[in-house]
Amino acid sequence: MSEPRTEKMELRNQLADDGSPIGSWVSLGSPAAAEIVGALDFDFVVVDTEHTPLSVESAGELVRAVDAAGDTDTVVRVPENDATQVKRALDLGAAGVMAPRIESGAEAESLVAAARYPPGGVRGVAGSRANDYGANLDESFTSANDAIAVIPQIESETGVEQAEEIARVDGVHTLFVGPADLSASLGCFGEYDDPTFLDALDRVFAAAEEADVPVGTLATGPAEIDSWHERGFDYLIVGTDIGYLRKGAKAAKKQYESLLR
Repeated sequence: MSEPRTEKMELRNQLADDGSPIGSWVSLGSPAAAEIVGALDFDFVVVDTEHTPLSVESAGELVRAVDAAGDTDTVVRVPENDATQVKRALDLGAAGVMAPRIESGAEAESLVAAARYPPGGVRGVAGSRANDYGANLDESFTSANDAIAVIPQIESETGVEQAEEIARVDGVHTLFVGPADLSASLGCFGEYDDPTFLDALDRVFAAAEEADVPVGTLATGPAEIDSWHERGFDYLIVGTDIGYLRKGAKAAKKQYESLLR
């Protein structure tokens, strides 16, 4: 019998041990793009199913591609905080689940319950890729609750107000700020130096520190990597497959155009 998949998951431990994991983001739906990123020794890759047309089957192909490339963990961002969505994401073999727009401790508790097998949660039990299609079902049932990373997103003013309550929920391993949605909620979309936005970040940092959990976010370019790190985030997702493609293509085009001129 092969080693249980849960024995290979490191993200939750890295979050707990202040390991500052480095992440990347995939949303194009291309297994090849996911495999390329997965081979670059990121600690984890988020497969986004919220703002993409990805089906569960398509997301599964991306998880497989990342897994095939190396030791990088996968996190699936579900479209909403829904127990069925969470169950299906974790059955793909992901090391963690991320849910958008969590705004209360009760919502965080629901997310944690969906990610845990009974008696600690409500996740259904069945043979799936997460347990090698049943070959390691017993081992997975025993170990999964201690292996899966649960990542609620703070993306609204209400979420900021309830951040400490969310962070203190047993089974929440980190808070993840969605900067675009949070700034939109605060009336300063994309203005990441706006005092209102910066005050909200400070409140999230303070709440997370009180609950002793790390805070991460998404950077979409080198400038954001620098600014988010300097601002005090504990870890970052440092780019997206869409961004890598666009920026690389633009840079190559610009270089050749400069030669033609």
